[in-house]
Amino acid sequence: MENGQPAVRQLRYSPAVGSPHGVEVLDFAALRSMDTEGRRVLPQRPDFHVLALIASGTGAHEADFDIYRLAEGSAVWIRPGMVHRWSDVDACDGPLVLFRPGFLPGLTAAEATTPACWRLDRQRLDLALLAAQHLGREHDTAARTPLLASPALLSHLLAALVLRALPAAPARTDGVPAGNRSTDVFRAYRAAVEEHFTDWHHVGDYARALGYDVRTLTRATRAATGTGAKAFLDQRILLEARRLLAHTGLPVAGCARRLGFRDAGNFTTFFRRQAATTPAAWRAAYGATDIRGV
Repeated sequence: MENGQPAVRQLRYSPAVGSPHGVEVLDFAALRSMDTEGRRVLPQRPDFHVLALIASGTGAHEADFDIYRLAEGSAVWIRPGMVHRWSDVDACDGPLVLFRPGFLPGLTAAEATTPACWRLDRQRLDLALLAAQHLGREHDTAARTPLLASPALLSHLLAALVLRALPAAPARTDGVPAGNRSTDVFRAYRAAVEEHFTDWHHVGDYARALGYDVRTLTRATRAATGTGAKAFLDQRILLEARRLLAHTGLPVAGCARRLGFRDAGNFTTFFRRQAATTPAAWRAAYGATDIRGV
């Protein structure tokens, strides 16, 4: 325990024997059998993706301070760096697909706007489960018979599963089709933010590095996420601040330094403006929350 909070367990991608291709398929029953100590209910931060489908049962899941009720048709996407915990999946059944960040290229923009949890109707759930079953069979074949293994085939089947499971995209109102230059600009901006948000706090820094002007980044970000480039950047910094405050024993000044603020006062001003409370008050409120009782 640090500062009254459980330390976050860092999970590295470590595939089972026979799963060397950057993707692994298991289910909730296997998760429970591997986790006899119940560590799944504690905060953890994977460096890989987890896509899960709830085929039956009910439960609960927490991802970056949001609590989700799970039921038949729920889909969960845990992305690298997200702090999450399976707060209650003892009665859940369905597939879990683990994969490395680089194993599924080309879906950055869709991933950015996908929530951590959503619901599929019965028809879409059945189709997604079939896609997961197909991927699982090919994965098992690759593990049993390496000569038949095909990373490219596994990648395509994973892409098919993700596309089948993604929530339906809202109708566009700007007439801009997916995959255009605006999407490419946002992908570049989002990748740069993820790499530099602890050092660069101004959109102009990213504009200069990427070779775009601020207005271009703002339009592209708004088209992809519904918010401007500055708000997107501030929310990323805020999320990391909340993670540090909740899951480490760093003092407020230490969090400020970790996030690239000159001093604790500037960090507190930023946090108060974004979260409508102080870092110390937010940390205390989070520590007083027993989400297992939700």
